Order: sequence, then structure tokens, then C-alpha cells
Amino acid sequence: MANEASPSTLPSCRLLRAGEQFQGKQALWYSPGISAESAGARGIHLQIVTTPPGARAKAHKHAAHETAIYALSGVSGMWYGEQLENHVVVNPGDFLYIPADTPHLPYNPSSTENCVALIARTDSNEQESVVLLPHLDAKVLVPPPSE
Repeated sequence: MANEASPSTLPSCRLLRAGEQFQGKQALWYSPGISAESAGARGIHLQIVTTPPGARAKAHKHAAHETAIYALSGVSGMWYGEQLENHVVVNPGDFLYIPADTPHLPYNPSSTENCVALIARTDSNEQESVVLLPHLDAKVLVPPPSE
């Protein structure tokens, strides 16, 4: 049958270690795990993000891709919404869902502790869907006045 994949093009299970850490467009530090590049993934990306003490990302969104986050250690804050008008605090053990095309700006309010999280996104190439939103970068105080 002409439309069947050959055995060499069929996906296969892959066991991987985190790749070399890199700084993404958003200004956060990523250790890639599962991606199109590392495992031949077609619709998912799984990685570890580390936000150093006092660091913040650039305001951004992921065009047409959903994001799911599981906080491993440290506390983080995130502004989100069309004008970054909403705020959430994420603690270790929390899951956070970010819908596709949602502007957001995560940050680490700690002066001493890294914030580490596991991130899954419906973009197997990860950085390709990142859209920076520089007009929103100055809209928020990090952390907010109430913290």
C-alpha cells in the first residue's frame, strides 16, 4: 500500500536525558527533553525550565499552542491576560495551564532560590511558536505590590 509508512519512518520509543541548558527567546533557562529534534516528536515538547532568583521572562505568548506546567521547586509568579492584568502564584506541586495565544510573563520572586518546573507544550519545536510582546514588558511590577 502506497500510503503506509515504512518501518524506518515509524515513530519509536526513546529514552533521553535532559539536553544542554539554553536561554530561550523569553529569557528563561531551558533543559530540553522530548522534542522534534531529540525524539522525533510531532506534537509535544517536554522540558525543564529554571528561573534564577529575581529573574523574569520577557512578556510573550505561544502562537496556537497550549502549555501545561508542573512546579517542582521554588515559588513563581505569573502575570497573564491581554494586558497582563491577571496574576497567579505557583507553588511546588501545583499544575498550571496556559491556553494557546495567552500573553504571560512569569518571574521568580525569591532572592535566594531557583524556581524549577516541568513544561509540556503542544509545539514539538518549542521556540518556533514564541511570540515576544515587548509592548507589555513595562506594564507590570514584579513582584506585584501586594506580595
